[in-house]
Amino acid sequence: MGVGTLSLPRKVTVLGSTGSVGVSTLELFEQAGEAVEPVALVAGRNADKLAEQALRWRPQIAVVQDDAVYPRLRERLAGSGIEVAAGEAAVVEAAGREAQWVMSAIVGFAGLAPTLAAARSGAVIALANKESLICAGPELLRTAKRCGGTVIPVDSEHSAIFQVFEPENAAQVSRLLLTASGGPFRSWTREQMAQATPEQALAHPNWSMGAKISVDSATMMNKGLEVIEAAYLFAMPPERVDVLIHPQSIVHSLVEYADGSTLAQLGPPDMKVPIACAYAWPDRLRWPAERLDLARIGQLSFEAPDPARFPALAIAKSALEAGGAAPAVMNAADEVAVAAFLDRRIGFLDIARVVAETLDRTAAMGLRCGEGEVLEQARAADATARRVAGEVASRLMVSA
Repeated sequence: MGVGTLSLPRKVTVLGSTGSVGVSTLELFEQAGEAVEPVALVAGRNADKLAEQALRWRPQIAVVQDDAVYPRLRERLAGSGIEVAAGEAAVVEAAGREAQWVMSAIVGFAGLAPTLAAARSGAVIALANKESLICAGPELLRTAKRCGGTVIPVDSEHSAIFQVFEPENAAQVSRLLLTASGGPFRSWTREQMAQATPEQALAHPNWSMGAKISVDSATMMNKGLEVIEAAYLFAMPPERVDVLIHPQSIVHSLVEYADGSTLAQLGPPDMKVPIACAYAWPDRLRWPAERLDLARIGQLSFEAPDPARFPALAIAKSALEAGGAAPAVMNAADEVAVAAFLDRRIGFLDIARVVAETLDRTAAMGLRCGEGEVLEQARAADATARRVAGEVASRLMVSA
């Protein structure tokens, strides 16, 4: 197959269909004229949006994770012939149904179990859920391979590496370079950052994202998480994954080879571009994408991140090097810390402090996230980290 419409129809499932990535996925199908055959649409609690999508796309099943909104979804889809379900078990069951392609875009730790279920089904997984890699990356990748499927990253940075990474020449890769916009505080001093408000942290200069990932971009914790993901996805040691600030968000990442060649993928800051790549790979999907006008852009600039102002990068590297449950602990602690910041209970710079102290306090607890009962281990590590992070955040709040 070449560039254009793929063989039809293709069975697809969208996990997190009412979120920004899920909505973009369905919009892409519409814009590209893809006659997909939806198996399942899954949402968190937005029953009205899910019902609207289900009536348009006619999946076998529509599922909400929150049981409380199930009556609303059932009412909206009554008489449609579409199966309706709710709850965590229903989400996992829907994710494991026979589909050729699954968009994994459920936000947070809740996305891990359904992503593992999709991997066991042998589907191609378009992965937009960070927690699946952070908390169980090696096991997820092994499961997908063992069951005849594959994992294609949807984050723009990992998609960029995926497109220019030559697996057969992996031993010749010197570095993976993940680019970062620098967020809204790229040029702020630490003193200014200490006074930052949630509103300021949410004002991302280039991307329209949810609250959690917007704050993670401001702290650069999102880039720390992406360093861990890249190491797992491309089997790279921590010392060969670096971060480069690129305010224009045009070069999405680079791969440096041993012979001095550096390959980069460029594109507009639009999540539909990596979604299209993940859907059609190794082919290309023809759709009305925005084209780069480099003459209009004029200049692309780069700079090294400041470790003093953005300690999250070093924290993430340490968690990656520690291995085991450390990445899962870091992820959970960050979720707790970001929530506390958005609730104005701790300051902006306290986010990294909460994560670092949680990692220190849990290091001696013997938490595991290895082979075997990976989901149960990840849940235990997540729960412990959230408890400890909550204690740390409370102490910082009291001492403020």
